Amino acid sequence: MRLIRRKIAVAVVLAYVFFSLYAAYSVFFSKRVISRVHRVVKKSSADNTKAGEEEWNPWEEDEHADSITVLQKRREAYRSYQERVAKSRPKRYKVQILGKAAIGLYLWEHILEGPLNPTDKTGQWREGEIQSGKINFSFYTGPAVVQGHVPLDTDSVVLVLNGREQQKISYSIQWLQHVQALFQAHTISKVAVVLLGSEQCTNDWISPYLKRQGGFVDLLFLVYDSPWVNDKDVFQWPLGVATYRHFPVVMPNTQMVSSARPYICNFLGTVYKNSSRETLMGILKQNGLEKQCLTNAREKWLPQETADTSRQYQMALAQSDLTLCPVGVNTECYRIYEACAYGSVPVVEDVLTPGACADGRSSPLRLLKDAGAPFIFLKDWKELPAILEKERVMSQAEKTERRMRLLEWYTGFRQQMKDKFTEVLEEAFFKLS
Repeated sequence: MRLIRRKIAVAVVLAYVFFSLYAAYSVFFSKRVISRVHRVVKKSSADNTKAGEEEWNPWEEDEHADSITVLQKRREAYRSYQERVAKSRPKRYKVQILGKAAIGLYLWEHILEGPLNPTDKTGQWREGEIQSGKINFSFYTGPAVVQGHVPLDTDSVVLVLNGREQQKISYSIQWLQHVQALFQAHTISKVAVVLLGSEQCTNDWISPYLKRQGGFVDLLFLVYDSPWVNDKDVFQWPLGVATYRHFPVVMPNTQMVSSARPYICNFLGTVYKNSSRETLMGILKQNGLEKQCLTNAREKWLPQETADTSRQYQMALAQSDLTLCPVGVNTECYRIYEACAYGSVPVVEDVLTPGACADGRSSPLRLLKDAGAPFIFLKDWKELPAILEKERVMSQAEKTERRMRLLEWYTGFRQQMKDKFTEVLEEAFFKLS
């Protein structure tokens, strides 16, 4: 019995010694190995004791990388969408017009129907923008538009010039030389000129600047029946209204179309010695037509009108069924277009004036005749009394219908010139067809 107890005691002592040695080894000699779970539990416990500290996430880096990938994919998808929209949107081209002649206002306001700011006609610097076809046009005009001080935002330029007299030609040459310097410096690459040419069609001074003569001007839009017109690089352009006298853009209305007008015809203008205008005034007086036709003749031409004379002239157009258009230095005159604007049928003296203008089948007034202008043409003012006799027996309904036809034609003519101008530039400047 005593032997058994002694064995049990020895076993207990040995067990105690073994566990003591193991515990000592574990504490002082083994490495601490903490599992990922233990780290999470420990960190969580420690964080709970520290106020304001964020909870640590062991998958945070992976989640952040995934969110960046999703964001990049969204950005790439949106960029791809924008590129598809851009490709489907028609491409626009820029052309800048520099109006250094009053005829530029007829191009901009009456043909292209563009806005101008400021609206004050005496403004030193006026500008505007409009879209036609695939071209975004910008327009600059006024005395403050000078060489070297116009911001160029395109390499395609249209220059509007006056070549009627020597002083105007000298000024136009200065602008051409300025644009030529820009062309040589590769600042611009495409150039067109709209030119109010000589009334005798003598425009040789501009020939050296044309590309076909070794110059840099790609296109020329030329007023009057010049023999140069070929519809390839030289195109005929309408004279238009006298914008230098501030003739307005006229908007037709019901009263203008249908109202009875108190006068059969009108002529307000300069009567030159030994001209057909003297013949015209003599016929009106001889046949007692002065009361039926509103007339106001003067012996000297005035470049500018007063507010009163301008108002009187426009009232005469608006109150007459016909506007008499005798030739001046050239057959084509502002009066023709101004009469159309007010629905007063032009009675045109259809004779060729002296000079170098083309003497073709449809000359003079080739551009207007080819467009089917509904005018009354005569070769001699002696034909006028018979024309006016027909007017007396014409009903108001017939006159209204004719007036409507004239106004519609003039609107269509300007639209036709707008389309032609735009299409020629698109093809010559940007190779669009």
